[in-house]
Amino acid sequence: MTGLLFGILVYVLAQVAIGVWVARRVKSEDDYFVAGRRLSPLVAAISVTATWFGAETCMSGAGEVYGNGITRFTVEPFAYGACILVAGLFLAAPLWRRGITTTADLLRERYGVGVERLAAVLLVPTSVLWAAAQIRAFGHVLEASSDLDFETCLAIGAGITILYTSMGGLLADVVTDVVQGAALLLGLGVVLVGVVMALGGPSEAWSAAYAERAHVVPDARTWLDVLEKWSIPVLGSVLAQEMLSRCLAARSAGAARFAALGGGSAYLLIGMIPVFLGLVGPSLMPGLEDHEQIVSALAREHLSPFFYVLFAGALISAILSTVDSALLVASAFLTRNVILSIAGERATPRTRLLLARATVVGAGFVAWYLALRADDIYELVEEASGFGSAGMLVAVLFGLFTRIGGKWAAYGALISGLVVWMAAKRELVELPAPYLSSLAAALLGYLIGALFVSRDPRTVQ
Repeated sequence: MTGLLFGILVYVLAQVAIGVWVARRVKSEDDYFVAGRRLSPLVAAISVTATWFGAETCMSGAGEVYGNGITRFTVEPFAYGACILVAGLFLAAPLWRRGITTTADLLRERYGVGVERLAAVLLVPTSVLWAAAQIRAFGHVLEASSDLDFETCLAIGAGITILYTSMGGLLADVVTDVVQGAALLLGLGVVLVGVVMALGGPSEAWSAAYAERAHVVPDARTWLDVLEKWSIPVLGSVLAQEMLSRCLAARSAGAARFAALGGGSAYLLIGMIPVFLGLVGPSLMPGLEDHEQIVSALAREHLSPFFYVLFAGALISAILSTVDSALLVASAFLTRNVILSIAGERATPRTRLLLARATVVGAGFVAWYLALRADDIYELVEEASGFGSAGMLVAVLFGLFTRIGGKWAAYGALISGLVVWMAAKRELVELPAPYLSSLAAALLGYLIGALFVSRDPRTVQ
């Protein structure tokens, strides 16, 4: 075992130990999934930033900038940051006032249990795919810090994340988010300083970024392609339970709104560091074969072993905070909105908590399998953002802000949006903008379904 790998594993085990310690305070399903709904605005905002700042920001986003510069298609951190701000402006407070745990709970209240279960089944793959992206990134970090092969590193990363998540739930996650947020800022800051010094100072680093890669690269694709590219992270992720769970765990509607607005602003600010590293990367490390490794490669090249461990700990912090959120969301949908929705009130609080932990473990193993089969991180993230999200967005917005439509309208939105998205992604039909097409299909499906039901939501219960 190398010294770097040992240092990284010590850091990870410290995070696991914190999770185990906090797990003693987890007494109920509410503690496990929404931290008892008692988060302060600042803690909730830190948690939003930490959970949203994952592998796609540090690795995939920087890799895209390394290869292409900043273009109209650069969505990290800009589009994903905008997504959090949109959620804070329009959704966080109204959803908090409903007293729900998942967005599927809202669909049950508004459209009935059938819609709730269908939505949960459709949303579980989204969270599992998101977790798979983070586990794959964890494997990359371990591989870069050891002599182990990627498959072994992936298995180790999956095992650690499953153990870490299953123990303490969201309550432990929020506690460690504060530690992980500090580690993330420190680690990326250390890499930034090291790279700037290697380039000769701030002015030389800025010149390298601007002159080499900061221009807009000509692209033959249309503005419809740009809109499609941005709509997937902004509209496809605005209802992501991984982010909204922090808002729902806040102690007031105002705290929920601040969690998203403050967390989104911090995400955009910190997310500019990987963008900068991607811009200057070609000046320091030209010809890198795997673009997603640019931040790790710069850290290895320009940091001492001690500071590299700090950086690796920061990257793992970002990954752990995101992956455990994704696994908890998959567990929440399966436990609350499928299994317990069928079982009713017969399950005891202890049984509900054990079931929640068991589904985390199951979702973790599926995520590991998907991470093993995927080609890259961005592929998993894009699939996670688009899968089933169009119909969910339409059903939630109509259900939250209007009394138009009932259960058949919701069914129409969920099914039509998913069918069009899957048909386009699998190239069964040729559509220029698969996600926008699925969103249009979901809206049309909802409106057609609304023609056949009463406007009174009580008729669908």
